[in-house]
Amino acid sequence: MTQTKMSQPTTVVVGAGPGGLAMARALTQMGLPVEVYERHTGVGGLWDATNPGTPLYESAHFISSKTMSAFPGFPMSDDVADYPSGAQIHAYLNDFADAYGLRDVITCGTGVEHASFDGTRWQVTFDDGSSKPFDHLVCANGSQWFPSMPDIPGTFAGRLMHSVEYNSIDDFRNDRVLVIGAGNSGVDIVCDAAVAASHASLSMRRGYHFLPKHIFGMPSDVFAGTGPELPVGVAQRVFPLLLRMIVGKPERFGLPKPDHKLFETHPILNSEIFHHLSHGDITVRPDVARFNGHTVHFTDGTAADFNTVVCATGYHIEVPYLDEDNFEWKHGKPQLLLHLFSRNNPYLHAIGFSEGDSGGYPVFDKMAYAIANTVRMVGSATTGPAPAEWVHHLATARPDTRGKAKLKDVPRHVNYLHRPAYERAIDRLAEQFRWPPYASAAPATGLGA
Repeated sequence: MTQTKMSQPTTVVVGAGPGGLAMARALTQMGLPVEVYERHTGVGGLWDATNPGTPLYESAHFISSKTMSAFPGFPMSDDVADYPSGAQIHAYLNDFADAYGLRDVITCGTGVEHASFDGTRWQVTFDDGSSKPFDHLVCANGSQWFPSMPDIPGTFAGRLMHSVEYNSIDDFRNDRVLVIGAGNSGVDIVCDAAVAASHASLSMRRGYHFLPKHIFGMPSDVFAGTGPELPVGVAQRVFPLLLRMIVGKPERFGLPKPDHKLFETHPILNSEIFHHLSHGDITVRPDVARFNGHTVHFTDGTAADFNTVVCATGYHIEVPYLDEDNFEWKHGKPQLLLHLFSRNNPYLHAIGFSEGDSGGYPVFDKMAYAIANTVRMVGSATTGPAPAEWVHHLATARPDTRGKAKLKDVPRHVNYLHRPAYERAIDRLAEQFRWPPYASAAPATGLGA
């Protein structure tokens, strides 16, 4: 299928975080007109500490290594740590924007208030009251801006906050701190509390697999990615044995035994947690049953007093500039073909509303390549309908994006992907629709930037 329309379709991208920057590079490299609008005054999304509402805290680092996380064609410099800090990631994203000349297509300080499709084009209204039409819309506004708070009976008399409000270790000086939720952010935060607070506890609903950040001296994801791809079943037998040798049983540190196999849910990557547990700096607690003043009651019948409770209980996705019926939703997540394409509107796309098991930026790049090729293939509704073969594919295709991974049936995994399986699915799509070779990884020097 080839695009025969004379005029190039125009695209608006909402958000200049990592996903929006990947989109800007892919579209400009293909010579397609694009305009990116960012409500904040600079690029980088949540990695910009000055961006209002960012969940970034001072001790935040990538949970994947720089080796596995950089955009193709634009590696992180040698002086960046194995696991870059928030400031290093923000600097990297700014360097990426400069190297590829992306600031020429990005307007900062202008948010999108509303976008509606009139049957032929998107009418986009900005927060300054102006509006402009576009052929395609890409939602790249991110998935970690709207915190989800747990519904816990009772009233807590101390400071009750979501992790999005947490800034630095100084927030905990001499406090008795409980962190609810053992995801990667929750474990980071309770490790900060272990240093600064007079007491730190971690409330866990169930057991998780904890991975150290280095295995045999190399970043864990680099180690796991070395050599051939192991079938999931084999990896689930090999890696637990290896972790048992390096770290020991989680139960030895007071952690509950995982109720699932490794890779059936997102593993926790943190080396500090073992240090603090082995030194008695953190007490592991079960799920919270109720609040009563400063006292927190747990599901095992125990109770303890706290001054501060931090809910590291995740985020829900919102696309506030679109009417909700533009997407199909499941457990608060948009349901899209390959996590990218609206099944109802061939001119609506999204990037960054999924979660995967490896560094995100290489996957973002592949996603952006797929969207950009689709924009070129579909063209503009003003000059003709979208190709019938693509419309049929949107409605009927159910590609495998998880491989043989049997993920735990929880809402978090609704949009989860296994990177090798996902990239194979995009490669098959490219072959089916005869897209040109994957080219987004071209180095910056090749652009004359």
